[in-house]
Amino acid sequence: MLVRDRMSRTVITSDEDTPIIKALNIMKDNNIRRLPVTKNEKITGMVTDRDLKEATPSKVTSLDVHEIYRLLSEIKVKDIMSKDILTIGPDESIEKAAMLMLKKKISGLPVIEGGKLVGIITQTDIFKALVDISGLNRGGIKIAIEIPDIPGTTQEVINMIRAHGGRILSVMTSYDADKEGHRHLFVRTDVEEKKLQELLEIIGKRFRVLYAIKDVV
Repeated sequence: MLVRDRMSRTVITSDEDTPIIKALNIMKDNNIRRLPVTKNEKITGMVTDRDLKEATPSKVTSLDVHEIYRLLSEIKVKDIMSKDILTIGPDESIEKAAMLMLKKKISGLPVIEGGKLVGIITQTDIFKALVDISGLNRGGIKIAIEIPDIPGTTQEVINMIRAHGGRILSVMTSYDADKEGHRHLFVRTDVEEKKLQELLEIIGKRFRVLYAIKDVV
């Protein structure tokens, strides 16, 4: 799945000369935490709700309301925005976007194509993609198995499930296994519950079954 499949193409932006009080209102009205700053359709910076809050006077300030308003109208977005912007392309993977957000501890990435801002992808978009990829929306039973990291083992498990009348809704894998040379396999299937125990016993003769759960959402 690519970034372009999940990004929002309607991006709320600000220009560099927008007063921070207006930027605050834009973010509040649209329930967003990050505001790309653009000039001639190209992104020049990024401002977050935290940047804006830190730039506004404290509630314990001695300034009166008129002085505060004047101060906020004089400070522009360009004065506080971050110019060191992490971006991603629309044809890069959802997984890469997730890794960048996790590594940099940010909640969203501007999507750039041909030097222009074409979208934005957020943590919420990533979460929705993960739910889709996992097959959770389709229900079924998730079976977790530790298998040797050798060719053919995944197909062997899939064949066992199909032999018990189960369709494969999703297949995911992880190398965070307890044993060297092994990996964890996660298969979501719609196998009938009355056939589940027999299936798990058959799989257990060849591999280590970690768990089998039916997610109720």
